[in-house]
Amino acid sequence: MKKFALSVITGLIVLIISATGCRSTKPEIEKVNSLRVKILSYNVKNCVGMDGVINYQRVADIINRIDPEIVALQELDSATQRSNGVIVLNELASLTNMFPSYSASIDYQGGKYGIGVLTKEKPLGWKVVPLPGREERRSLLIVELDKIIIGCTHFSLNEEDRLASVYIVSNAFKNYSKPVFLAGDLNSVPESMVIKSIGSYWNILTNPSFPTIPSHNPGKCIDYILGIKATNYSFQTRQTIVEQEPVASDHLPVWASIEVRYH
Repeated sequence: MKKFALSVITGLIVLIISATGCRSTKPEIEKVNSLRVKILSYNVKNCVGMDGVINYQRVADIINRIDPEIVALQELDSATQRSNGVIVLNELASLTNMFPSYSASIDYQGGKYGIGVLTKEKPLGWKVVPLPGREERRSLLIVELDKIIIGCTHFSLNEEDRLASVYIVSNAFKNYSKPVFLAGDLNSVPESMVIKSIGSYWNILTNPSFPTIPSHNPGKCIDYILGIKATNYSFQTRQTIVEQEPVASDHLPVWASIEVRYH
């Protein structure tokens, strides 16, 4: 009788172990239908505040407080006489613990002047696309991350150049299958032909009724965050804010928390 009972117990143990082992060989696959990202766009004017003081920590503190995954920055000196040899983007990267990617739009005072992107995630790669600017050359910086693409730009002061840039910028992303964002200073108000033209390719993800310049008494919006129009995904802005920072730069920082929904 004891031998029979022992055999039954042993058999049950084997069955339990076998069933457990079978379950563990079937990985649970969770389908990802959306992702969330916070993007900040900020024309920092080389970190020269409205008080005339160069203060990298002040700008970095604003970025750290907002805590975005991605920062698109405009008006950045790189080792110029004006910046006393400082590479401004690298300085901000160090103070925010983010990865820098830089586009030099022009040579300036022994160094470079242009735009940059900071990311919490190390980029997979980046490239620069030249843009027209008759008063000074402009550029588009494209940074590829694991799940998304971010573009940063600063459009010309000339409307004809800005209109030409709309097509060049939009066409630059045609071979990417990942969701694409664009952020920057477009030097164009919401009712302009430039913004109407860009609406053919992009959705505005920030609120253009929130003015971004001048920082001490803002009266118009020229800084935007956009998402490219696509059939396999869409964007929903969960929150967007223009921060009231009247001293750090002549522009106000604008950010958006965005959900990407895959179709």
